[in-house]
Amino acid sequence: MFSSERLKGIDVFVCVAESGSFKAAAERMSLTGSAISKSVARLESRLGARLFDRTTRRVSLTDAGTAFYRTCTGVLADLEEAELSLRAEDAEPQGRVRLDLPAAFGRSQVMPIILRCIQDYPRLVPHISFTDRFIDPLQEGVDIVVTIGGSQVWPDALGHRYLGREWHVFCASPVYLAKHGIPMTDRDLEHHQCIAYGWPDGKLSPWNFAGERPGETVRKQVSPALVVGDGEGLVAAVSAGCGIAQLPSWLIQRQLEEGTLIEVLAHLATDGMVINLAWQKSREKLPKVSALLEALAANLCQPVEGNPRKAVDV
Repeated sequence: MFSSERLKGIDVFVCVAESGSFKAAAERMSLTGSAISKSVARLESRLGARLFDRTTRRVSLTDAGTAFYRTCTGVLADLEEAELSLRAEDAEPQGRVRLDLPAAFGRSQVMPIILRCIQDYPRLVPHISFTDRFIDPLQEGVDIVVTIGGSQVWPDALGHRYLGREWHVFCASPVYLAKHGIPMTDRDLEHHQCIAYGWPDGKLSPWNFAGERPGETVRKQVSPALVVGDGEGLVAAVSAGCGIAQLPSWLIQRQLEEGTLIEVLAHLATDGMVINLAWQKSREKLPKVSALLEALAANLCQPVEGNPRKAVDV
């Protein structure tokens, strides 16, 4: 038989994990630091596992703590869902919603939508993480994810919506092009400074070129003069005149419009990775989740395909 003793300390544990310190958790829960510390200690003793690595300034989850945190947040979410399901379907969106977003796309394209949404629903509490790795929303307890690329095979437990594709363009700063000239063919890139995206393991992301046949894409590795493992970092490097890069149009739309970056090799631009919105079906009817889904689908579901700007002479 389930014992209520197993629930003791879970709310404190989750609060400490999310706050990053016992002091911050104490302030959030209006408890003393001693009470927080004792509650976590009793929980660790009962579980027979150390949940946190402690330093004088901060605590961090151990591997066991991370696994237990995911389980606890899932249980608390289920309890919240059960409670909310008893309320009217048109209840005001409120409470915690976990979202995971691609780093650069999330900050520039998704965050403004979420911020407008919480202005409309001030009791909504989004918990947002940014990562460029592909996560499993079910395993990690995430309600809503925006994905760029990845498998297009979706588990039955996940709802999903296609938002479009990236459009990849070649670009450089006016200063760089004035100094080094404008490439007219892909072969010309051999004589230019190329800035490539690199992964932590040392692998380089290849560049995509439009092929001779309609819809054909040719992938090639370039010899880079600079490797950057972050989209916004790539934009900074190109804007500084360090070379030519291939970037998604959504990331550099403002720079293209302002003329601080110039598209080159427009005839070789091509579409990129698929952008999707995905969510846990079991939670899609919760007002807090459905409100965010509607806002994201309505505002992100804009045409992202298509060349936004023709090449400009320098």
